[in-house]
Amino acid sequence: QVQLLESGGGLVQAGDSLRLSCTASGHTDGSYTWGWFRQAPGKEREWVGTIRWPANSAFYANSVNGRFTISNDNAKKTMILQMNTLEPGDTAVYTCARASGYVAWTIEGTYTYWGQGTQVTVSS
Repeated sequence: QVQLLESGGGLVQAGDSLRLSCTASGHTDGSYTWGWFRQAPGKEREWVGTIRWPANSAFYANSVNGRFTISNDNAKKTMILQMNTLEPGDTAVYTCARASGYVAWTIEGTYTYWGQGTQVTVSS
């Protein structure tokens, strides 16, 4: 079993930056895929970005590409989502997810473990 703990959400103004982290505990050996998803009020949850280990390759949704960066500290079992130039449209509950091995990273159902979610609110 793997447990995920997120931190770092909050209220910021448009143009600001925010950093979210997600730390795994439990059995975490081997290759894996991290993912970030978000769900805005009244909308379906959408994929934000992914990083895979040990390839350490990251992929992003078009809506955040160039503004968000995902990094992974394997030793600390922590994934970071650095969000820059935030926009009101980025307001959502952000949730991290993890799967063993390399999976279809944009699809929710391929992830086994999920964090509790953290609120990000961007005011205009």
